[in-house]
Amino acid sequence: MIKSKKNLYITIILIGMFSVVAAEIRLDNIDSIKNWNIIQKKVIQIKWADYEGYPICQTTSILPFSMESISSIIEDVENYPSVFKRIHKTNILEENIVHVMLDMPLFLSNRDYVIQYIKSKNQNTWEFTFNAVEHMNAPEKNNYVRLVNAAGKWKLVPKNKNETSVSYTWNGELLGDFPSSALERAWKTQGNEIIHWLNDALE
Repeated sequence: MIKSKKNLYITIILIGMFSVVAAEIRLDNIDSIKNWNIIQKKVIQIKWADYEGYPICQTTSILPFSMESISSIIEDVENYPSVFKRIHKTNILEENIVHVMLDMPLFLSNRDYVIQYIKSKNQNTWEFTFNAVEHMNAPEKNNYVRLVNAAGKWKLVPKNKNETSVSYTWNGELLGDFPSSALERAWKTQGNEIIHWLNDALE
């Protein structure tokens, strides 16, 4: 009986250890990128670069809102479908782990990813960094293409009390049936949409 209980405890510990497995790509050192390819140079600036073999994209703009009001939208991951229109569902798996499901246009298969996120803040900067993980409660589905290398980073820097520089960096890899010739156009669309949807949610 004692041996049986011991085995049960070991099993529970092992399940806890392997319920979350992190992917390789991280964007902690993204600010070190120098050779960006410019996609759009307007009020919303969009660019991409090769980073550790991945196409990393970044969209940047200045929004007329405080850092606190913008960060409150970004960290509310459960409400993402109401803000970011391509996200049709989020499922909170643990305190800082979420399963995100995306609608893709036309004939393309939908995408999904599971991420673990970390928030950090100091007097001058607020950051929300995430990377893909595997989670036992979010197995891959046949009707979705799992973005196994998903990674991203929000960075907010206040310009003054009512203006904030907003930067969103993400892995532009779409995998599956997405044509590589259309990737840059997709990144441009996504970069504009993200800023516009964030602005709309704050107005």
